[in-house]
Amino acid sequence: MQDLFKYADEIGPAKIIHIYEPSADLKGILVVDNVAMGPSIGGVRIAMDVSLDECFRLARAMTFKNAAAGLSHGGGKMVIYGDPKMPKHQKQQIIRAAAASLRNEESYIFGPDMGTDEECMAWVKDENGRAIGLPRELGGIPLDEIGATAWGVYHAADIALRYLNFDLKDAKVVIQGFGSVGKHAARFLSGQGAKLIAANDSRGTIYNPEGLDISALFALKDEGKSVADYPDGKRLGLDKIIDIECDIWIPAARPDVINEDNVHRLKTRLIVQGANIPVTNGAEKQLFEKGVMCIPDFIANAGGVICGAEEYHGAMVTTALQTIEEKVRQNTEKVLEISQRQNIPPREAAMQMATDRLKKAMSLRRWSLFSSAPHFN
Repeated sequence: MQDLFKYADEIGPAKIIHIYEPSADLKGILVVDNVAMGPSIGGVRIAMDVSLDECFRLARAMTFKNAAAGLSHGGGKMVIYGDPKMPKHQKQQIIRAAAASLRNEESYIFGPDMGTDEECMAWVKDENGRAIGLPRELGGIPLDEIGATAWGVYHAADIALRYLNFDLKDAKVVIQGFGSVGKHAARFLSGQGAKLIAANDSRGTIYNPEGLDISALFALKDEGKSVADYPDGKRLGLDKIIDIECDIWIPAARPDVINEDNVHRLKTRLIVQGANIPVTNGAEKQLFEKGVMCIPDFIANAGGVICGAEEYHGAMVTTALQTIEEKVRQNTEKVLEISQRQNIPPREAAMQMATDRLKKAMSLRRWSLFSSAPHFN
């Protein structure tokens, strides 16, 4: 029990709940980190190597993300142990069991993440009524279809470029992880004249210094193939994506892909974090010392949760996209202004901004009276 309290600080977590349902082969963890600003929102992640530590870090990132975005929601996260590519009937059984197990846990609203999608959220909605990222037929805004998270990543990059004195036109872009976030980030950036020179997915890396045809990459993914199957480029190993020199490097996959052991290999001017916790704190500090700008995850990739919150409160697609653009641009601008004025890394500036907002909310809520006393099940 004592080890569980290693996560406790003045912000949270409010609850850590372990879920086990043997009849559904369900093993999962829910971390509700902080609810001072409202019920927590956070995605459900399915992977073979998830852990309590990862779940807590992701939940905390959601706390800061939602606070920085000025949403009336706290941060939470759920992880489920399993193969994200399991058969559909098995996934439905597990997701429904998780949603049913947490039917009365009103402090948490389910959202999509790695290994889950809008259909999974429809199953959650059917079981307990609390989900965002729903199918259009259920009144949802299809986050992946419109590229909500990537829309924010694009706007964060656009603001950052003003501080780096180079234009998006002809900027060389590398995207690590060509999934729902990565592919739409490529689409939005290329639409403004940037050049995608390398991308990868779980099966390999493709590189062409003259640029990649994004529509062809989309077609490959739609066919269930890898970007590495793209014919007009050099196929490289998965990890080689780190070594490709570029202007903008976008991590859009797993946590900790850039760490103290490999950060020296990056050759870029700007990193915009499309994934959650893709760069370790130590690596970010090294990047700052080298003069590489790194826009933190909970600022750059907040588009998805902003869209989800808008959906939850009844907004339509146009309003959601406008809100993402406004909030991400304003927050990126403020973070970089603080960073430059105080000569601190952008993450430190972002945490300062988000923590100030969070603590103000905590001071106004009775919840703050027991914020340092987490509850574990």
